[in-house]
Amino acid sequence: MLMNLEGKTCIVTGGASGLGLEIVRQLKSEKSKPVILDINPLPEGVAAQSDDLTHYRCDVTDERQVEATVKQVVSDAGDIDVLVNNVGILYSAPLVSFGRTGFETHDSLMWDKVLATNLSSAFYMTKHVVEAMLRKRTRGVIVNISSISAKGNAGQSAYAAAKAGLESLTKVWAKELPPMGIRCFGVAPGFCNTDSTHSVMNDRNLQETVNRVPLKRLGNPEEIAAFVIAGIRNDFLNGKILEVDGGLVV
Repeated sequence: MLMNLEGKTCIVTGGASGLGLEIVRQLKSEKSKPVILDINPLPEGVAAQSDDLTHYRCDVTDERQVEATVKQVVSDAGDIDVLVNNVGILYSAPLVSFGRTGFETHDSLMWDKVLATNLSSAFYMTKHVVEAMLRKRTRGVIVNISSISAKGNAGQSAYAAAKAGLESLTKVWAKELPPMGIRCFGVAPGFCNTDSTHSVMNDRNLQETVNRVPLKRLGNPEEIAAFVIAGIRNDFLNGKILEVDGGLVV
């Protein structure tokens, strides 16, 4: 059975830019009602072209803000049908390295920030959105945006740990929530042509990565977002982590 997204309220965290914004655009093309939760404002160009986008400023690493914002969305929209836990930050650093000043170690503050943004936020959002779904007796979908780094990527202790944790939560929720009419799945993109990728990789590292991909290119946000939309619509998809990485991991 395919889910009809027309008129459905769909929250996308981190939806003000990058992959999140592309997911929002494709949800709009399905005639759904996407709701952006992001600590950042919409880019000026996007805001000018899409004055009908619903955007709530929310720090999703703060559970009290999450709880209040989810309640506001329900009050404004009536219900919530889909949650896409997309927000995330990239941080690359080895556990220990030897630099000009001697040994350098992975920044512990960044460890905390990456786990809070990429993992804890999904727990807070899903906890309060699922409660809202149950109160409204809504059949819903939870989508967790993971990464192939969840399998263990050198130099990404915090990021890989957070994404691996997110994949575990996906499997737990896929077992707990279906009796309540809610399913859960994940999408794990490979390396994509986004600002966040370019911010943590120099040209040499980027080219080395592209050379390892059988398709010899980076993925595009449109391709990943299309995978997300297809998964939401497929009512028999539950508990799986869908990898879309150009064949990098086979």
